[in-house]
Formats: sequence, structure tokens, C-alpha cells
Amino acid sequence: MPFADLLDIDVVEAADGHAVAELPLREEHSSVPGREIAHGGVTYALADTVGGAAVISLHHKPTPTVDMRIDYLAPATTDLRAEAEVVRDGRSVATADVRVEGADGTHVADARGTFKTGGGEDGGAWGGDSPEDGV
Repeated sequence: MPFADLLDIDVVEAADGHAVAELPLREEHSSVPGREIAHGGVTYALADTVGGAAVISLHHKPTPTVDMRIDYLAPATTDLRAEAEVVRDGRSVATADVRVEGADGTHVADARGTFKTGGGEDGGAWGGDSPEDGV
């Protein structure tokens, strides 16, 4: 995914409703000039990416995010690792829980995401319209 590549998010595992992703913290990710403290959007993007990867591992097709809630628990000051587990996989949506930790073991954030898995005419999430068509 180009956006994940831009942030340097690496999904290192995705199978059977479980996924792990890593992000090496860089100066460009910081919310504080001159310090490496991850902007909340970076942590959110990591959680969203790994939650989606867990759902995709079950459906093997795009699963756009419907909603995600995140609790930031501590500042992220080291490389990040996120782990996601699908807790419900329904016909049209799936829910995944995500835990984000720093390389030093700091519990940085918890998130819960809902992802669209079906409901379209072709059984996919996009309803028969392709993202290439701008829909």
C-alpha cells in the first residue's frame, strides 16, 4: 500500500485473522521539533494498517475502514510494533483489536477498528464499483 510505504510501515505477518506490523520511528514522524515523539496520526495509521491486514488475511480482498477508535496511553519515542486480532468476522463487517507498543515495551495505544468486508453486488466491500473509478 503506497501510504504505508510512505510511513515505512512493514506488515511482517498476516494470517488467520492475526497480523503484526512494525514502523521504525523517524524524525519525519515526530510531532515535536527536534525530538522523536510519534505524531498521533502515525500511531493511528500503524493501527489502521495492521487491523486491516488482519481482516484481509481472512478475506483476501480490500477491506476499507469503516471506523476506528484509539486510546493513546503513552508517548511513542521508539520504533513501534502493532499486533492485531480479528475479534468478529461477519458477512459485511469485521472488527479487529490492536495493541501498539514501543520497541522498549511501552504500551503506546489500544485501538478497535471496524472494516467493511462485503455487502456489494460482487460480494466485495466496494459494491461493484472499483476504487480506480474514483468511487
